[in-house]
Amino acid sequence: MAKLLYRLGFWATNHAKKVLFASIGLVVALGIGVLALWLNFDDDMSIPGTPAQNTIEMLEREFPEVGNAGAQIQIVFKAPEGKILPDQDMQDSINGLLKEVSELQGVNAVYPPSMLNNYNEDQTIGFAMAIYDKPSKEISFDQVNELRDVLYLTENAGIQTELSSDTELYPVEIHMTTEILGIGVAFLILFFTFGSLILAGMPILTAGIGLVIGLLGIILASHATTISFVCISLSAMLGLAVGIDYGLFIISRFRQECAKGYSVKQAIAIANGTAGTAVVFAGITVIIALIGLSIPQIPFLSMMGYTAALTVFLAVIVAVVLVPAILYLLGDKALPPVTRSRTWGEKLADSVKFSGKLLSGWAKALEKMPLVFALVGTVILGAIAIPFSHMELGLPDDSFYEKGTDQREAYDLLKAAYGEGYHASLVIVAKAAEGNSEVLSKLEALQADIMKMDNVAAITNVIPKESGDMAVITLNPKTGPNEHETKELVNVLRNASYEGMDLHVTGTTAMNIDISDKLADALPVFAALIIGLAFVIFVIVFRSLLVPLKAVLGFVLSLGATLGFVTWVIQDGNLYEIFGFATSGPVLNFLPILTIGILFGLAMDYEVFLVSRMREEYTHSGDARKAVLSGIRDSGGVVTAAGLIMIAVFTGFMMAPDPMTKIIGMALAFGVLFDAFIVRMMIVPAVMLLMGKAAWYMPRWLDKMLPNIDIEGESIMKELKITGQKNTGEHVA
Repeated sequence: MAKLLYRLGFWATNHAKKVLFASIGLVVALGIGVLALWLNFDDDMSIPGTPAQNTIEMLEREFPEVGNAGAQIQIVFKAPEGKILPDQDMQDSINGLLKEVSELQGVNAVYPPSMLNNYNEDQTIGFAMAIYDKPSKEISFDQVNELRDVLYLTENAGIQTELSSDTELYPVEIHMTTEILGIGVAFLILFFTFGSLILAGMPILTAGIGLVIGLLGIILASHATTISFVCISLSAMLGLAVGIDYGLFIISRFRQECAKGYSVKQAIAIANGTAGTAVVFAGITVIIALIGLSIPQIPFLSMMGYTAALTVFLAVIVAVVLVPAILYLLGDKALPPVTRSRTWGEKLADSVKFSGKLLSGWAKALEKMPLVFALVGTVILGAIAIPFSHMELGLPDDSFYEKGTDQREAYDLLKAAYGEGYHASLVIVAKAAEGNSEVLSKLEALQADIMKMDNVAAITNVIPKESGDMAVITLNPKTGPNEHETKELVNVLRNASYEGMDLHVTGTTAMNIDISDKLADALPVFAALIIGLAFVIFVIVFRSLLVPLKAVLGFVLSLGATLGFVTWVIQDGNLYEIFGFATSGPVLNFLPILTIGILFGLAMDYEVFLVSRMREEYTHSGDARKAVLSGIRDSGGVVTAAGLIMIAVFTGFMMAPDPMTKIIGMALAFGVLFDAFIVRMMIVPAVMLLMGKAAWYMPRWLDKMLPNIDIEGESIMKELKITGQKNTGEHVA
């Protein structure tokens, strides 16, 4: 691997302009394709085989009048102060609006609040129903916008008018403001790392090229398969963060080799063969972890893993092909200040750059009190992890949007009128059991029994099938969709026994409950597989048993702390406003599995770049203590910068308006914080100092069996020393 990447580095320098123009050409070609086809995301988060999904499929098959019914959009009205909706002037305004709505494309029927008799208690809130001729998933945003465009007819009369539906009402919006802020912080970190505006921008530029290629490819793929918009958010987060970090690692090694006297071409090739090997290995671990998201066999989660893995793969390719090419094109502008005077940027960076002194001081402190540092780090993360023990999973609803947004206004209006249970509506399908022909004669008794159940607020609709063997009952619980009492009601209904009929429960709330349960069941298996994989990989890489064990336990600590902190903020409602969340609620149901997969890959990145330097020193000197301290001093600065960059990028996404993106960004930002700065820079070196030479113990029989991965490119450096190549542009054959 190291020699292959070394040669690839030379090839990239010899074809630098072709590599750059080919990359730009690919971006342009994919961009034209996207402009021609545009977006086609599908936020279907169903899981085949769950009770709710099976019930939906049964309705589509056996009761298509309901299962394939046209989309329903509620037009919610709130009368101005001092008025009620039945007032004649209010009715005139509402009827005028509904007349316009009835003439819109695709609208089959419109029912006013007076016909539906759905006014709230003081008659200030009610809703009309627009019924379309196609199911929800076939309604276009243009049709929704046409409906939204006529709402001014009632709004001009002082009536607050909002839209609500299970149909997707709001198109995908890509907000780049907060992400740009995160990139800006990353640029500052890179500037103070390199002391050069050009080099500070280079990792961001190359990461951006790889990311754009990946995102455009995902958008085009959305026309061939089902991809949700959250895939774009996750792919952008990871592709940008790892792309910048991988560029940072290779540029840093390039400048180190230049400072030793190697020519630009030779230094690029060496950097590609050494740091590039570590980048490839680290990228592979992230990709494996992301592809591992398919293990629970949940379609939308699998697609999130595949799309994010694509952007990470492209980040690796860009790092080992495009970064060397651009370094060569920059020429002297990329060189460190060895034989020339420092530029203003380098002087400014040096004036505030204390990483060398800080890392030396940190290494000395660890050397003096390794046990104290190990215990303190473990206790801190253990304490933060405690809330994880009572974590509850769910999906964020429209209450997670900021006040003033259309989604939140509609949510609050309906909640005020009909209670929290309105947003937790359940669909019960009563089907004649085998050997029975009908359920109609039992419907009245069934409704009476359901109303006696705990937490049932009202039955809002009953639709019997013409053949009499099935009926659909819609009810509202007293509690919201993510409340424990609502989940209990779903279980009670599903387990209820009625002679001659079977009860099935579906609807958005029941679907989300089933998804959360499925993900919770898959979590232990997925975690065990990922942790086992991490141990095996590190045994091969570091030729040790205790170093991998320490790495895995450190990952478990940082993971527990991450999920514990998210639970403490999001679910328990501590400081959630400081982090930009509009309310507290359950933890995003796929976040734990997603965090395990992604954090595992990122943790392995830091472990590789930090511990591989320690292993290199130990191999040369045989001094375990010196190896740990050298690793901190030589690689600690790069790991620190890389961690800060990832935190900056993820924080930018945490400030986005979309609730799912915010929660994922927060989990990853704090996951990197805990893993990079407490586990890798504190607990790992402290424990390795305590273990001494035992850390590198490896049974001979096992060492012979395992493949040898030259992750630090030692074979290249040995050959360079033998051949004496330093100031030439030649390379090892």
